[in-house]
Amino acid sequence: MLVNQLSVFLENKPGKLSEFIQALAKNKIDLQALSIAETSDYGILRTIVDKPEETAKLLSAEDWPCKITPVLAVTVPDEPGSLTHILSVLAENEISLKYSYAFFSRDKGCACIVLRVDDNDAAEKILKEAGIKI
Repeated sequence: MLVNQLSVFLENKPGKLSEFIQALAKNKIDLQALSIAETSDYGILRTIVDKPEETAKLLSAEDWPCKITPVLAVTVPDEPGSLTHILSVLAENEISLKYSYAFFSRDKGCACIVLRVDDNDAAEKILKEAGIKI
């Protein structure tokens, strides 16, 4: 399924991630997944929350640069090799994977994988046809 991911630019300084998490908690926004890529000066926090549009407005109002990006979320069995099938299907169909991150699912025995690809619609169709739960 397509979900809206927030990409937030954070200064690479102690306490900045804590400030971000506190802002979510203060506004009763449920953090569902996150990934951080960092450089020496700043980090890109990619996150899935329960209210992405509301969160983007809140962050913009508080001068946190952010962007909403639609990404695919797929569910796989939480066992070795599950990701191999997904990556093989994408590669066989020449769909480029820009980045990915995983998190635990509320469904026991499953994990969720976030996929950022060039063409969400094509990837979603191909993955569904391959029996992958979107």
